[in-house]
Amino acid sequence: MLPITRHGVREIVIGSIILAGIAAGLGFVHWSLTLLVVPLWIWLLAFFRDPERVLPTLQHAMVSPADGKVTDIVELEHVEELGGPGVRVGIFLSVFSVHINRAPCDGKVLAVNYKKGKFINAMSHNSASTQNESNTVTIGDAADGRPIAAVKQIVGLIARRIICTVEPAQIVERGQRIGMIKFGSRTELYIAKHLEPQVVVRVGQAVNGGADVIATIKKAVHAAKASVVAQTA
Repeated sequence: MLPITRHGVREIVIGSIILAGIAAGLGFVHWSLTLLVVPLWIWLLAFFRDPERVLPTLQHAMVSPADGKVTDIVELEHVEELGGPGVRVGIFLSVFSVHINRAPCDGKVLAVNYKKGKFINAMSHNSASTQNESNTVTIGDAADGRPIAAVKQIVGLIARRIICTVEPAQIVERGQRIGMIKFGSRTELYIAKHLEPQVVVRVGQAVNGGADVIATIKKAVHAAKASVVAQTA
């Protein structure tokens, strides 16, 4: 059975009722026309799918926070949430992608910042990143609280709702679900340069949230438990 996120129950119920009404209307014309709504109903279910993911065994790594296609990899002199330089990896989520967002690493949530904004096409990387409605989850080292990564959920031309399920001071584990964006969007991963990250994906590459490694890191990151996200190289 297709695993469905609880965040999609409302949309699935409403959508199913609407599609059932459309099918009933088409049935008055000819019974075969009712089949036209089946692909739409399957897509609706598939959009809210929430598959389990096998996390990589490589510990000195940051995993993808979303499913989709890598659209840009940018070195930044200053990332406000990280308090210094960082690297940004942008991921575009189409309406056919899994829209669950995941934590890229173990750590402690330092802040969750929601910002109102526009609904520019998410493929317009820089404009969407700076001007669109967004929500940013900043993750820090569980031992010293130093910022290490940030996940930015960004709406797009179609996406209109961001869901975040974590809050400040919460401990998260690599691959843990932290929210979702409904109906096409963009997710960005920011990694602090003091971790000496080496991005291992390329622009145009498809990635799966929680399962694929985005970058390896050389500096140790302390998790809340005995395990660590990275060992000193």
